[in-house]
This record gives sequence, C-alpha cells and structure tokens, in this order.
Amino acid sequence: MHKFINIQNLDVVIQLGEGQYIEFKESLDKSFAKEIVAFANASGGIIYLGITDSNAIKGVSITNKLKSQIQDIARNCDPSISILLNEFDKVLAVEIKEGNNKPYFCSAGFYMRMGANSQKMNRDEILKLAIKSGKIRFDEQVCNDFDWKDFDNEKFEYYLKLARVSKNLPKEEILKNLRVLTNEGFTNAGVLYFAKEPFKYIISSKIRCIHFNDDKRVDILDKKVIDRGIIGNIEFAVDYIKERVPVRYEINKLARDEFPEYPIKAYREAVVNAIIHFDYFLGDAIAIEKLKTSIVINNKGELLFPKKDFGKRSEARNRLLADLLSRTDFMEKAGTGIKRITDACAENGNTCTFDFTDAFWIIIHSNNNFTDNFTDNVPVNVPVNVPVNVPVNDRQKAIIAAIQKNNNITINQLADICKVNEKTIRRNLKKLTELKFVKRIGSDKTGHWEIV
Repeated sequence: MHKFINIQNLDVVIQLGEGQYIEFKESLDKSFAKEIVAFANASGGIIYLGITDSNAIKGVSITNKLKSQIQDIARNCDPSISILLNEFDKVLAVEIKEGNNKPYFCSAGFYMRMGANSQKMNRDEILKLAIKSGKIRFDEQVCNDFDWKDFDNEKFEYYLKLARVSKNLPKEEILKNLRVLTNEGFTNAGVLYFAKEPFKYIISSKIRCIHFNDDKRVDILDKKVIDRGIIGNIEFAVDYIKERVPVRYEINKLARDEFPEYPIKAYREAVVNAIIHFDYFLGDAIAIEKLKTSIVINNKGELLFPKKDFGKRSEARNRLLADLLSRTDFMEKAGTGIKRITDACAENGNTCTFDFTDAFWIIIHSNNNFTDNFTDNVPVNVPVNVPVNVPVNDRQKAIIAAIQKNNNITINQLADICKVNEKTIRRNLKKLTELKFVKRIGSDKTGHWEIV
C-alpha cells in the first residue's frame, strides 16, 4: 500500500480528495499514461479508477483485460514503470512508487505531479530532473574550452604519487586510462583535478573556509576562499579545521594520550563527502565552517535517493571524481563515509547531525570536554622548552621545535618533518614571523632562522 494513503478505507480517500498523491479517474482514458509518468517523476501516488472528479464512486468493471491494459501502459513508458493493482469493491487502485530511474516519459511527453495536477515539463525542468537523478553527470561532461596550457603537471604528478600510478606510459595514455580524457576532449573531472586554476573553467570549483568566534556566524575570525583542485581543496580544508581544533592531553606513566574536541576522521570524511557529492552545476561553493561549538560542512548537492534510505544506500553524484579519489588514501571503500563519520564521532564522544534543509549539512558537535586552559594540538616530539600555551597550532609548534634543533633547517626539510607541501610550510612560517615567534636572519639561501 502507498505510504501516504490507506486504500482500505475509500471514505478517507474521498474526504481527502485529489492532491499530490491521489488522482481520481472515472475510466481508463488517453491521459492515463501521463498520470503514471507524473507520479513516477515525483514522489509516487495512487490513481483510483472508478471515482469521478466530483468525488463520487461510480465504479468500473474490473477484468483481467483492464488490468492487462494498465500494465501495458506502464510498461510502454520510457523507462518502464512498475505498478501495483489493488481492488476495492468496484474501484481499482493503481499504485505508482517514486521512480528510481527518472525522468520518465510517455508518448505525450514528460510530466510531473504538482499538487492535484500533472503538468507537462519544459526543457529546463526535464534537464534539472535528469541532473538531480544522476542521468547527466557534470564530472563526465567535456570541457570544450579547456586550454592545455592550463594543465598543471605538478598536480598531475602529485596525484599519480598518491594513487601509486606508474609514470611509464605517456601522459595522454594515463589520462585516457583514468577516463578524464576522451575522444571528445578533456572532462570537467580532469579540470577539477589537474587544471592550474579550475575556477577559470568551472565557477563552482572553489571552497570557502570560515572560522567564527561564535555559533551565530557573526564574528568572523578568519576566512579563506581557495581554488586548488580536488586534492588541494581537501588538504587545505582538513588542515584548516585541524589547526583550529583544540586537543586535551593526559599523561599516563610515560605515555601521553590525546583527546581532540573533534575527531579528524569525522571531519576529514565530511570534507571528502562534500567535495565528491557536490552539485557542480549550481555555480556555488562548498562552505567549511568552524563555529564555537561545532564544525559545519555545507554541500548544496541533494540526495539522489529518498531520505529514508540515507545511511543505508549510497549513490555517487560524480562517479568519475569519486573513482579518481578512491585510488588514493583520501577515500576508503565507497558508500561507507556516513558510517565512518558517525563511528568516529561516537568513539570521540561527539554527536553528528545530518540536515537536508536547502542543502546537505553535516554538523559535528563539540564533545564539550574542554575548558579555557586547554591548548592546541602539540606534537609528541616538541622539546620541553617549547611553551605549550603559545597561541599557535600543532604544526607551527613542530616548526619551532625543528628550528630549535637546527636553525639552518630548510623549507624542504620542514615539509618532510611535518608531512606537508612547501607552500603550507611557508604559510606557517609567515604566521610565526607575524606573531614574532621566529625571524629570518640573512638571505633565503645563506641565512638562518632564529627563535625570538
């Protein structure tokens, strides 16, 4: 039976009248196919055959021939539509579930159930439904105006390293094997991964990271809008949050246990989820927000399946983006991301909320295990003479520690110690210099660092 209507009670059906999920038909007519298609393209519904538009039960002769005609109409839709038939006195109820293969078409065209009417869809509405249902995938479309001068070889080689892909083959052959290069041209997925400036071709390529001082999104402490491609955006967003997550420490005998306010596994997975499932047709940006008592990731990509299946079912909006990322350590087994987020939160004492209002929101709430005197994350190898209450993050403290050991240390060596790229080290050194914790004595080549 339909989830909204108890068809065992026709009196209730008559009282409700026609609406989003109910259609009355006096007899089988030429418009029957469009009603089936309209319900399948929307949220499903029931057609009651034998009830007039004036809500009077007239009844029909329910024969095997009539049932076969209705089944044939449903099968002849494109794609075919599965229906259920239920008899009640002289009324035949035809139940149509929401389709999993939208958009549906009949000989009269594409239709959508809107309120009590089935309306014919225009080109833009059909296209929007096809995009929403994943029939048209942004990442697999060819970027016709891509200029190969904008191909970033450093990003490409970095990806091959992460994906453990051999460089023995020519670049063009590798790109074809990764399916980002087709006979028609370079795909949007290729642009998002390997273009020097993806925003030049794809307006929705950027991510926005904001650190608020409160929970009302009023007092902004810091804001960054970046466009570094899929891998670079993920790395930056995760580092951005990590640098702002405090960690509590407990010393047990010779060991030290760390208890972060938010688990990195959870917000890293949430960032990956947002970037991979984002609807890049929208022309907007993904928002990564660190609030006072929560981390919020906002992805304007609607679910491709009913909300009741959330957490049980997974369907990638951008299959090619997901396939490329799954070759790296950033993405584990596909379809398990939501479970990994909830498991990591439960293990760390956090709660997590998933909201589908206007977008897909992942909200990781603080585990409330902190007081004002707790400090940022401090690396285990930081010497004891580095103060733990300085207003710098864990990576910056590691840099201070490394400079204390060797004031001639290079950018490249610091990058190896911190396991990040040189740009990240330069950004952190700039911050430390501004805070007057370190300063550079002499030139970049022959000088050295000094702890202030």
